[in-house]
Amino acid sequence: MCKPISGQDIMRLQIIQDSKGKATGVYIPIKEWKELKKRYRDLDALEYEEPTKEQILHELKEAVQELKLVEQGKLKSCPAKELLNEL
Repeated sequence: MCKPISGQDIMRLQIIQDSKGKATGVYIPIKEWKELKKRYRDLDALEYEEPTKEQILHELKEAVQELKLVEQGKLKSCPAKELLNEL
């Protein structure tokens, strides 16, 4: 059950607009975002964490190894369409 919003719970949101004045997004100050995350725990899943340099390098090394295995005939490749569907 959600806690009702009272006068002190009003958030200071900013509407982001494009050059034509069309609303394209909302800016939520970090303090209010943290409060929302406390109230609605599922919001954590929406946050994107930038991969570290080490993670990117590790994934690239894995990809190169897989490509070598495909070239050697030790691993079956899959169509590009399937790869895109995984994204």
